Amino acid sequence: MSTIVASSSWAEAPPEARRARRALLGFGLAAGLAALPFPALADLRLCNQTASKVGVTLGYRDAQGWVTEGWWELKPRNCETLLRGSLAAQFYYIYAVDYTRGGEWSGRAMMCTRDTAFTIRGVEDCLARGFDRNGFIEVDTGQQRNWTIQLSDPGQPLAGGP
Repeated sequence: MSTIVASSSWAEAPPEARRARRALLGFGLAAGLAALPFPALADLRLCNQTASKVGVTLGYRDAQGWVTEGWWELKPRNCETLLRGSLAAQFYYIYAVDYTRGGEWSGRAMMCTRDTAFTIRGVEDCLARGFDRNGFIEVDTGQQRNWTIQLSDPGQPLAGGP
């Protein structure tokens, strides 16, 4: 990559030469920016690989403690971004319901949910606080910056990768 330097004689050049230099400088700047390593977008995504419409909830730990959020409704064979930006934790938790055929994807990590859209802080005393309590599946992202969870038919393990 070459560097273009403007000298003090820039203003003294004829107008045609100044226009040509500006065009060249603009091209050099655009080429230089194209060569810079911009960070890739990093997200937590979930792809519904089933033939059913599913509802998904997410659990994770942030700076203030445990959070559960829901519901994302995913059409069959569709993906949705659950969290935008670089992942801040190694473990995330998923609980999902098959709206079409019935059934659920659940695990051993107990967290709070509710039937309608929600963001709930804390995982303790769910029932006493007026929430439901469901078991979430732990997803180990291996501390990757981005991760996609593949949701297949109930009874099948979750798959995932960067």
